[in-house]
Amino acid sequence: MKILSKKICIASDHAGFYLKEIIKDYLISKNISIIDLGPSNGDSVDYPIFAQKVSKRVKTKKSDMGILICGSGTGMSISANKIKGIRAAVCYNIKSTRLSREHNNANIICLGARFTKKIEALKLINVFLKTKFEAGRHLRRINKI
Repeated sequence: MKILSKKICIASDHAGFYLKEIIKDYLISKNISIIDLGPSNGDSVDYPIFAQKVSKRVKTKKSDMGILICGSGTGMSISANKIKGIRAAVCYNIKSTRLSREHNNANIICLGARFTKKIEALKLINVFLKTKFEAGRHLRRINKI
């Protein structure tokens, strides 16, 4: 798999923990370096803490892209987007994922573990990590965020 990003970080809440582990293992099996920012088990946690960890790492360029997983993807997205420079997109199918990169230059993908099956999640991660930002008219709009 040829990806655009060399440094990827991942985190979840308790609802997304098992899908996070599946995604992490998949990326490692593809020789993609990934930094797991937690949690380390499925015990109840507060998703904003983990959204902030990933967002701050992406904002400071310690990671090129981030992956966040919670029950719906929405809580992580809302929390991550509070950080200036973060464009976290809830992705639910191939087209929404591709457009999040091409048109919005999303730097964090948010997935809902309760709504996204394992195989679909891995497809979405592949699309997110491979798709380039188109810039052009989209850059003008991104600069207004």
